[in-house]
Amino acid sequence: MNELHYPWIEIAILLPLLGAGWVAQIPDRIIARRHCLVFAVLASIAAAAEAWDFYSLHVHQAEDHWHLMTRLIGRELFVIDELSAPLVPLTSLLFLLTALATLRTKVPRFSFSTMLVGESIALAMFSAIDPWVIILMLIGSSVLPYFELRSRGRPTRLYAMSMITSAILLVVGWYLVDSCGRRPESFWRLIPLLLGVSIRCGIFPFQTWLTDLYENATFGTALLMSTPLAGAYAALRLIVPYAPEASLRWLGLGSLLTAVLASALSMVQKDARRFFCCMVISHTAMVLIGLEVATPIGLTGAMCVWLSAGLSLGGFGLTLRALEARRGRLKLTHYQGLYEHAPALAICFLLTGLGCVGFPGTIGFIGTEMLIDGAVGAYPHVGPMIVIAATFNGIAIMRAYFLLFTGVRYSSSVSLQIGGRERIAVLTLAALVLGGGFFPQPGVSTAFHASQYLIKERANRIPEVKAIHHEEDDDHDDNDDEHHDRDERDDHDHQD
Repeated sequence: MNELHYPWIEIAILLPLLGAGWVAQIPDRIIARRHCLVFAVLASIAAAAEAWDFYSLHVHQAEDHWHLMTRLIGRELFVIDELSAPLVPLTSLLFLLTALATLRTKVPRFSFSTMLVGESIALAMFSAIDPWVIILMLIGSSVLPYFELRSRGRPTRLYAMSMITSAILLVVGWYLVDSCGRRPESFWRLIPLLLGVSIRCGIFPFQTWLTDLYENATFGTALLMSTPLAGAYAALRLIVPYAPEASLRWLGLGSLLTAVLASALSMVQKDARRFFCCMVISHTAMVLIGLEVATPIGLTGAMCVWLSAGLSLGGFGLTLRALEARRGRLKLTHYQGLYEHAPALAICFLLTGLGCVGFPGTIGFIGTEMLIDGAVGAYPHVGPMIVIAATFNGIAIMRAYFLLFTGVRYSSSVSLQIGGRERIAVLTLAALVLGGGFFPQPGVSTAFHASQYLIKERANRIPEVKAIHHEEDDDHDDNDDEHHDRDERDDHDHQD
């Protein structure tokens, strides 16, 4: 296997873990935040260098340079490939900007050492291709919010039951798939795995745990738990390469129902956190729809929507979090007129919100169009439903914008202007949302290579997909031969 020039993978994973141990020993929370930012910046640099090093090799897969984990455990755990290369820097950026945008009023309630542990687990999960490692990292990432809920005296029963059930189903499901040579011929072997991933992604009717988490945990913790779309990565690694078309179709129907239902619920929410939670669930479901279509256009669109949703939802959530730090829990029941006091937050709210629904000129536009085209090509009834879900999400975002920032004049004795740290965090994400919209080619080409890689991997494992792939190749060869014969006849006629 190809190697990176430097051991970026293990550096990116170990830096936040070492930082968590260092920050946990600092009693002053303000100083702890500063040290946390240093480790988060270093981890982001390592993650970006990891992706840059991988793309410079022009290969499909590469392992680390140190082989430290291989020597300790005896097997290769962390490998970067076409699928994980864009997700690692995206995840590290979300953690960095969340820590950067944490105000002094939120510092006593937000654990920076726990955040760094969560970042290390997330980077390890997105750098893993071994299914057992992915399942272990998913379980580890779900434990951290549980301890936060307990420390805050919040109810934990629903969250704990959902995560325990999902963990058991993932372990049992992958054991059944692995025991049959990773080629399950029976749909029943895949049911535990499908249910486990559905619970983690919040697919209907298993979305209540995510709503409960946003209701009881800190906004930053809930944001980092949901916006990297870890459940979609589990589906990408554990289900899509091994599941037959019929199995993907069942999960696709559940995802389609969830996308439409969550987007419809977002239009009538009275609490800002619940509104944002519905947006996260709807976009996760739309990414799953593209993954389950399993066509080049559909998968490319799903990967583009994945990247755009991570950036746009991250910026959207950080904007809501900044407003909540100034006003307390936000209600969407009356006009609040905050534009005059926080115009930068209003602009970022609208920009990142429109990026979520694929407004022209934003990073989500091309991905949404490709997702719809791929879905219509595979299943004609799916495309209109995605359009309906995106329309509902757009209506919900505009409704929330008008309720929060317009309608009345709000008077406050305290300045609500955005701070320097928040400005850097939110404007960075806003710039990426616009930059990806005006210059979409790098992101689209990266997503296309990742989709091609996944389709080849799937074709090597599933006979029916391999047969279709060979038929497409034969048709392509026949067309090439036909064009070649036609060119020869034209040349002969021209000579005559």
